[in-house]
Parts: sequence; structure tokens; C-alpha cells
Amino acid sequence: MGTPNRRRQETAVTTTLAAPSRRSVLSALGGAALTAGAVAAAPGATATPRRRRHPLQEHLDHLVHDVGFPSALASVRDPDGRVDDLTASSVGPVPVDGRVRVGSNTKTYVATVVLQLVDEGLVDLDEPVEAHLPGLLRGPAGDGREITVRQVLQHTAGLPNYTGSFGTTDWFELRERYYEPRQLLDLAADQPATAAPGQEWAYSNTGYVVAGLLAQRVTGRPLAELVRTRIAGPLGLCETFFPHPGEQGFRGEHPSAFHRDSATQPWRDITLLDPSWGWAAGALVATPSELNRFTVALLSGELVPGEQLEQMRTTVPSPDLWEGARYGLGLSSSPLPDGTLLWGHGGDIPGFETRGGATEDGRAVTIAVTALPNAVAADEEGALAAANAVLDAVRAAFA
Repeated sequence: MGTPNRRRQETAVTTTLAAPSRRSVLSALGGAALTAGAVAAAPGATATPRRRRHPLQEHLDHLVHDVGFPSALASVRDPDGRVDDLTASSVGPVPVDGRVRVGSNTKTYVATVVLQLVDEGLVDLDEPVEAHLPGLLRGPAGDGREITVRQVLQHTAGLPNYTGSFGTTDWFELRERYYEPRQLLDLAADQPATAAPGQEWAYSNTGYVVAGLLAQRVTGRPLAELVRTRIAGPLGLCETFFPHPGEQGFRGEHPSAFHRDSATQPWRDITLLDPSWGWAAGALVATPSELNRFTVALLSGELVPGEQLEQMRTTVPSPDLWEGARYGLGLSSSPLPDGTLLWGHGGDIPGFETRGGATEDGRAVTIAVTALPNAVAADEEGALAAANAVLDAVRAAFA
């Protein structure tokens, strides 16, 4: 099942999560593709193939040929619902609108499920985590009797980030390692809290593991099923899925993903990866167009009612993200050049960085590159420039 009433223009040209920060917390190659365009016609109509160059294409080409990402995918949605999908690659043809690991964009889906439970009266944003997960959080990392559901979703709980405690920075050592969610909490348990609950904003994957466990406890159903039945199914997102336990590959067409620890090393394929270490904080797989569809649906009230949507969009400054960014409940905002707010998230995971968002008038863009910025560049300054190049391409799509 596809997205209803959508006309698609596909353009592919030579030229695709973890925290969505300007400095990648996690750490993939460089850009020739083919150009082919077709408009998907309504049932009974005749599709007329045609070729054209989308204005965003030069930005994808730049990301690949000049910045050094192996390949890039983009999906652009206009206010009328027309979708343009583009690619650029230096590593051979890339599937148009292929599936990618969307990293920390997962958090927005998890937050949406929790806000649905709030609307159903099963969860209160300002009640302690302890109310649903007794004894889960204790010790120096934080106390569940003092941390609220809202603080967990907004990264103001003070929970330390478990992703710095794997004991190795070699993602190829971790690619086949399976983690249970509570093992992820154990990684953070002995670290000191970053601040008292509610005192300051600090990005924490740990909080979203807590949120995922809370959603499972309240509903009695696995998180993957909740995302499927409450979000992907109702929206007809057939390419969006939460990997099964131990699942390392993709289902359906996808680009290859790459990683390396230094720009002086050769690229290595990291397409196969067990994302269990990301779980509710970053394990989701989706296509760029379906990520756009999800964000547009969320902002339009299709997934949570107005009262809960306003809670999600009540933001605090998030200085560790990008300039002007603010963070709500699993949803961030940043100003476009004309002052319009772009709502979304972003995600990094070895082999992929994904950036984009949607505006209230129904415009949306998602750009995915098939390597992390700090795997493309030789130093921190270069990695920051590579990350900013992706953000610049996102902004250009709204110009």
C-alpha cells in the first residue's frame, strides 16, 4: 500500500541515528548515479515519463563529489503532496527512495506512541517514571522516583548517555553484538547524572530506552508492534519497520552504507549491522519519503490530537544541536532563513546520517547520506563542515 493521492517525480543523478548533534557522536564513502524520471499517475491514467533536473540535485552532487559522502538520497514534498525523489552516488546506482537506518529520528516515533498513551489517559507527562517502571532507575545515574515522563522525552532528566560506555569505539566490533534494552541502561547505571532532573537540557539516548520500556509496560506489547500498529499501519508506511531482535539486514531496496575510523583509511561496508544498541533511541528503518510522510502527518494532527501535539512542540533551548535549535518532546525545531520553523529530528548511526523536517504548510524534505560526517573528514573541523553541508542542503530545499 502506498501513500494515497501522491504523484511522484523520481530523479536520480550521478551523485544517502545516535544523537543528531553538529558533532556526530557516532561515526562511512563519496558519489555517479543515473537519471530517470517518471510521474506516477492516478489509477486509470497514463503515466508520462519525462526528465527534469530538480534544484536540489546540485546540492546532492556537492555532498558526494565535493564533500565526499559515498552517496545521497533525498525526498522532497511540496504543499500539494507532490513528491520528488533524488539520488547521487560515486559507488554505483542507488535505489530511489531506498530504505535507510534513520537513527535518532526513531525518538520522534517513540515519543508519538507515548503521547498517544497520554491522550488515552494511560500515562501522565508529569508523573514519575517510577509509576510505571518501579525500581528501574536507581543510583548515581538518576532516580525514577524523581524523574518525570516529560523530562525523559525532553532530555531534561539528567540521565547520562549510555552510548559512550560500550568499551570500544570500533563499530565493526559492535556490529554483530546484540543488546537487550536493560543492558543498555546498565551501561549508564554507574555514571553520574548530568544534572538534577529538570535543571538543564542534555541529549541522552538513555532516556529513550526508558521511554520505550515504559510504552511496553503500559500496553503489554513490544515496541516494534506499537510503532507498526499505531503509526506505520494507519499511515500506510509500508517501508518503515523496527528490526526484529538480531536482525542485521534490510528488507527491500536500500543503498550500501560505509564507515571508517579515519579519513586516511579505506572505506568498509557496514550495511549489515545489529542496531539493538540503538533500540528505542535509534534502531528504526524507513525511506526518506516515508519519514517525510510521518512528520507531515504528525504536524497535521493525524497521529496525536492538538493538545498533545502542543506538548510535543513546547520547546526548550538545545544548544548542543545546531544554531537556533530547540527541543520539545521527541521533536526539535529550527528556523529556516525566512523565519519559518522546520520541525523534525535527525539521526546518526554508523553508515548513515539523516537530516530534514517539515513545515506546518505541508512541505517536507529528508536527506540521507551513506556515511557519518566524522568518517568522511580528516579532522573535527572537517566533520563539522560535512555535517553543516547536509544541513545547508536541507535548507536549500525550502528556499
